[in-house]
Amino acid sequence: MTNKLEQLKSMTNVVADTGDLQAIEKYKPQDATTNPSLLLQAAGMADWQSVLSTVCSAAKTSDTQQSIVTACEDFSVAVGRKITQLIPGRVSTEVDARLSFDTKATIYTAQRIIEKYDNVGVSSDRILIKIAATWEGIKAAEQLEKQGINCNLTLLFNFAQASACADSGVFLISPFVGRILDWHAARGDVPESPASDPGVISVSRIYRYYKAHNYSTVVMGASFRNTLQIEELAGCDRLTISPSLLEKLAADDGTLEQKLGVDSHTAETKASFRHEAFLWAMNEDIMAHEKLADGIRKFSADQVKLEQVVANHIV
Repeated sequence: MTNKLEQLKSMTNVVADTGDLQAIEKYKPQDATTNPSLLLQAAGMADWQSVLSTVCSAAKTSDTQQSIVTACEDFSVAVGRKITQLIPGRVSTEVDARLSFDTKATIYTAQRIIEKYDNVGVSSDRILIKIAATWEGIKAAEQLEKQGINCNLTLLFNFAQASACADSGVFLISPFVGRILDWHAARGDVPESPASDPGVISVSRIYRYYKAHNYSTVVMGASFRNTLQIEELAGCDRLTISPSLLEKLAADDGTLEQKLGVDSHTAETKASFRHEAFLWAMNEDIMAHEKLADGIRKFSADQVKLEQVVANHIV
């Protein structure tokens, strides 16, 4: 019998949540995702030192701050380009989290990233632009999708975000599992089983709702804390998984049961969230409100750290 990773690949598109080239080569995912935290890790890896030095040298101008911004974007594109050479599918590249509440700036930055990919020979159909699932981010993605730039809406914690993304024609969403569990566990609410895990329940609900109402938006479960969460979502459109959990799945020769599939459905009535209703739903969902804000802050903090690493190469 094949291991659980290979079984999972037969029912779900497996995505590597890393910038580690060796891990990508080893586990052979369909797609890969990056974010400021993963890029910061990559900047410290031996595999990326020459690339980092090259982009920093090329970006250096008399305007140091602009040079840093340019070098960070060029580094993310360089990482993404290399990953596209190792996988058959797409790479997700994230817009600066500090733009999460600026629709116009998000659109402009996304267009610039796609142009940079094009300049190094990577077509836009190999890239997903990652954007935080704020209202402003969702509206930016809506316009980008109309321009043929596909988006991955990340830091997604509740149904209102998922519904608004689908209605806006977003290509893919990344509903977080582990961070939802973290929030509940910190308050003493520990699930009795993987099936009762609040993060698993959230993603399962979104998946079934999308299928019931024929939304084309891809559901990619993300942010896993253990393999049991992954197994409970086997059959989801895509799952993005860290190298450590990919390793555990590959080492497990047990039987994996498909939990979600095209015949999954729900009787849940189709919803629609306008701006005010969306904001109210986020306000009422304390977990989603807190985790979205926390996620943006953490990605922003790692972006600043990455800029500091880049600055040391430029100055």
